[in-house]
Amino acid sequence: MTTPDTTVVPVPSRRVIGIDFGGTGTKGGIVDLDTGELVGERFRIATPRPATPEAVAEVVAQIVAELQSRPEAPGPDSPVGIVFPAIIKDGVALSAANIDKSWIGTDVDALMTERLGRPVEALNDADAAGLAEAVYGAGRGVKGLVIVITLGTGIGSALVMDGKLVPNAELGHLEIDGHDAETRASAAAREREDLPWKKWATTRLQRYFSHVEFLFTPSLFIVGGGVSKKAEKFLPHLSLRTPVEVARLRNNAGIVGSALWASVPHDAAG
Repeated sequence: MTTPDTTVVPVPSRRVIGIDFGGTGTKGGIVDLDTGELVGERFRIATPRPATPEAVAEVVAQIVAELQSRPEAPGPDSPVGIVFPAIIKDGVALSAANIDKSWIGTDVDALMTERLGRPVEALNDADAAGLAEAVYGAGRGVKGLVIVITLGTGIGSALVMDGKLVPNAELGHLEIDGHDAETRASAAAREREDLPWKKWATTRLQRYFSHVEFLFTPSLFIVGGGVSKKAEKFLPHLSLRTPVEVARLRNNAGIVGSALWASVPHDAAG
């Protein structure tokens, strides 16, 4: 059995289309892999209801067609990266979060490759955002292990070692003190329990990040998610050996990460 080569080596001046498929909206953009920046404006279409594989494939095809029609578009046979709110292994969806359950077991890569007529690589949404942040954002140039943690309804995570992604690290589901971590430390948990920022940081976040730090001894934590816009309210209250940075790519992280993933050779044979 061969191991997929997931080392990220961006090709200078190469452009790739990235698609971010979410529960409410699906958006895409053209990414310059040399800079990690979008070339031109994003294009968004509401995610269909129900979000079945066939319906989503049609929306993705419409977005790709729009982006491909632009003068700054990459070659028509270039790969496309797609972010999914699901665990993705060898291009197959093993879960379905906020999308139709018919995705479970679907070969996303094969479905989209057939519909678009060009190579497609799918990736979990947290992994894509984390990969983009580690390569182009707050983790750029950092050697060793970078752990990206997104705080929102749950806790998303991505592990990137020297630019190489370790996919599907569900660190939000670590059991800490008898609880699923995200039920206690997510941004949604803070709101649900009406916790002051400092108390949330010094009790819930401190316990969570200290545990992850002990398990992995990373070179850097990057904190993302919508709550990262208010980082000054909670990050200063954390006491860790590991440096902590705020995510920089914001809403474009999924698009950028998916495009980057599509540019990497994936040999899942064996």
